[in-house]
Order: sequence, then structure tokens, then C-alpha cells
Amino acid sequence: MPSNQPLSGYTIVEIGHSVAAPYTGLILANLGATVIKVENPGAGDHARGWGPPFFDEAGPHFVAMNRNKRSAAIDLADDTQREALRRLILEEADGVICNLRAGVADQFGVGPASLLEENPALVYCEIGAFGSGGPMSHKPGYDPLMQAYGGMMSITGESAERPPIRVGVSIIDMGAGLWGAVGMLSALLERERTGLGGLVETSLFETALAWTTVPVTRALMKGGPQQPQGSGAAGIVPYQAFRTQDGWLVIGAGNDKLFAKLAGALDLPELAGDERFRTNRGRVQNKDALIPVLEARALAHTNASLGALLDAHGVPNAPVQTIEQVVDDPQTQALGMIQAGPEGSMPTVGLPLRFDGKRTAYHSAAPRLGAHTGDVLDNPAGEEDRA
Repeated sequence: MPSNQPLSGYTIVEIGHSVAAPYTGLILANLGATVIKVENPGAGDHARGWGPPFFDEAGPHFVAMNRNKRSAAIDLADDTQREALRRLILEEADGVICNLRAGVADQFGVGPASLLEENPALVYCEIGAFGSGGPMSHKPGYDPLMQAYGGMMSITGESAERPPIRVGVSIIDMGAGLWGAVGMLSALLERERTGLGGLVETSLFETALAWTTVPVTRALMKGGPQQPQGSGAAGIVPYQAFRTQDGWLVIGAGNDKLFAKLAGALDLPELAGDERFRTNRGRVQNKDALIPVLEARALAHTNASLGALLDAHGVPNAPVQTIEQVVDDPQTQALGMIQAGPEGSMPTVGLPLRFDGKRTAYHSAAPRLGAHTGDVLDNPAGEEDRA
């Protein structure tokens, strides 16, 4: 196999839905593992219906998160089908990903305790809502709930007086999926040394806490509550979007040297020598005096002219682009991040990884519900599908 498929030969069973577990499965599948997605024979993964738009009867979440996988429709309440799944896991799988509600997998005999007892070499990744242990451990959870409960919404938006704002992507779900993949890869590597697998645990709430590590540290330092910063960042000034004549441009003068370059670019050299603004500490403390001056200069430019001026002076900057603009952007195209896939599939975003210059392959579209049920139970690794 090519070097960009390091997990070729591994088989992973994904008993999950929505975003978190499917994202773990997506990462492993794109790294070359055979990922068997177990779905309810009725509606399948909830994300199939999250639309419009729809492609091949599936919404954007499902199309994006489930390429390179095989779908097996298995009713866990059916004794025969459940036993077939157990045999598949115990005899063929290297790992299991599960994000069912707490206790459900155990109820159906596909939880970590029973499976690991029978196959200690198995790596079982459990992605929970509020985590294992504690008073909230049995409550369900979704991305916006965790952005709220984990404090992220309190620091996101324009001001504390405005309604709470959710980050526009499922950052908690996808983050938990990413941690699930990191944990599974670590456990599989350890298994090479010891021969033993084990239980890998992560959760949406723990991921929310991990993403807010800097604001949490600020709170532990008794720095006072972090307020929403709009497009800016607490503790760094100027580090935000500025309106121009035809859009918005983010300026990232993240240190004192860059601020001096910014002042020179905007023909405001006196700002760099002003004791109020000479250091980042001073700029943060005197933000209300500094930002209006910079805003006025930005409004004298278009995005293109201001960007070119800042580029010439070595000041980091970027226009605020729409998703459609990002898709067509020359840098996006040059990197090959949006992959076309096989004929008849919908292009999707690849993994942000390359091995020896090669991005991981897009070899099969997100599967139709139960498309591989029979094949999976007879041929879990799906060799004929990779031919």
C-alpha cells in the first residue's frame, strides 16, 4: 500500500452516529483502515436527514463524515444480528468506536467490558457526552449544549450584553472525534508493544474544557471573567477584523515588532513610540483609544489595497472570506484539500495531512444505508472493494 495509507490492514467497527464517532471513523478510514459503520436499519445515522441540501439521500454532515466507509444495517435489538456483530468485532476487528448514549452499548452486549473480556487485544474507543463519572455522566449531550455548558458560548460573540453565539461548526463534536482518533492510534501503537488493547475514553465535555484551556487558565490566575471579543482575542491587541470599503480584513499584529510595522504601514509611526501602545500590555489596557484610530485608517482602503500594503510591510493579514470563496481560493486549490473522489461522488474535504507529499485517498463515497451489510458479515476487510 502507498505510504499515505498507514492503517491499511486494520479493521475498525464504528457504532456511532451524528458527528463525533463518525469523525473518528473518517480519520481512521482516510488513513487506510477498513471502517465498518453500523447503522440502525430504519433511519440509519441521524445525520443522513440533516438537510437540505441532500446528495444521494444524505445531508452535508453525513456526506462529509462518512466517505471511505462501509455501511452495515444491523438491528441491535435482534439477537441474531447482534450476535453476528459481536462475532465480527471479536474475530475480525482491531478496534471499536462508540458514541451511543451512556449504557446503551452495554445493554446490547457491545460495550467495552464484555468485548474486552473476550478479546483483550481489542481497542475500544468510547466517546461520551459529559464523560465517565460525575453527576452528569448519564445525561445526553450535543455540540451546542457543550459549547454552552463548557463555557465556550460565554466568550464567543460581540459582547456579554448580546445573545450567546455558537461557533459556526461542530467544533466540540469534531474535536472529540479527533481526540478519539488520537487515543485509538496511541492504543494501537501500544498494542504493538504489549499485545493488549484496552478502553480509550473521551467526551464532548472534556473536549470543551480542552478547547478553553487558555480562558480556564486565565480564571485560575484570577484574571477576571473573559469577555466576548468579537473577532478579536483576549490579551492580544490588535488582533481582529477591521472594516474596509468593500469588506473586512483581519490584522494579526501579535507582537510589538509587528505592531511597529503596522504603524509604519498605516503612516502612523507615532503610535509605535506612544508609551500607551509600545507594548502589548499597554495596547490591551488602552484598546479603546487605539482601535478607533486603526479603524479609521482601514476604512480608507479596500480589502485588496490594505492587504497589499500590509503584505509589503510584513504584517500578517487575511480577508474574511465566505465558504464559497474559500472553495474557489487558489491556495485551497493548490493544496488539493477538496478532493473529487470516484465518479458519481460528491467532492469533500480531505484530511489536513500529507505523507511524503501525498494526501490520503478518497476511494469511496459515503455509503447508502446498509449497502455492505451482507458483504461485511462475510468479508469484513472488503478486499474486493479496494481492488
